[in-house]
Amino acid sequence: MTTSRKRAINRLAAVGAAAGASVLLLAAPAFAHVTVTPTTAAKGSYSTVEFKVPNEEDNANTVKVEVNFPTDHPLASVQTEPVPGWTASVTKTKLAKPISTDDGQVTEAVTKITWSGGQIKPGEFQRFPVALGPLPTDTGTLAFKALQTYDNNQVVRWIDTSTPGGAEPAHPAPTITLTDAKSGDATQTAAQSTAAKSSGDSDDTARVLGVVGIVLGAAGVGYGVFAGRRRGDGSAA
Repeated sequence: MTTSRKRAINRLAAVGAAAGASVLLLAAPAFAHVTVTPTTAAKGSYSTVEFKVPNEEDNANTVKVEVNFPTDHPLASVQTEPVPGWTASVTKTKLAKPISTDDGQVTEAVTKITWSGGQIKPGEFQRFPVALGPLPTDTGTLAFKALQTYDNNQVVRWIDTSTPGGAEPAHPAPTITLTDAKSGDATQTAAQSTAAKSSGDSDDTARVLGVVGIVLGAAGVGYGVFAGRRRGDGSAA
């Protein structure tokens, strides 16, 4: 191999390595975001969501997570699921305008949940499940501003809201998009109806094929007996 060719190969390898590193650097912040799943839910429904908190530090542990709930669209019911090693502290605030529910008037709502006592080590993440609802019907999104505290006293604030068509902020708040419940229900009902019809058609087809198979099998047995008798009669003659 000539010297010029070796140099060309080395240059290509260096460029490739640099490009790969750039891609990883660009992808890392997005991976490290505090997020909420599912990212969509039907308006007016009850939903169980999970706040996923990754550790983006190399030499520190996450020791506290605070999730703030929207005060302009308060939720009547919020329940936490126990997370091993963590203690959930729920903060409630009296509402200026009570929320009417099937169970009566709700005069206070959860405005913040704080998880503490555990650790999220470097390279790990933790999920924090929450059941909440009913989701509001007069808005298209719900943002849950979150604060992530490390044992080196660093606090990362995931509180930035995105603008339609704009670039994603550096520290976006976990956000749920609310969809039209009627449209979602209709789609689900149609899908279930189609699945049920398909299942019914498959069952009918199976039954028909089963009957045909039985008839053909019986005809084959009958033919075999008849042919055997004829052969027996012929040999006797």
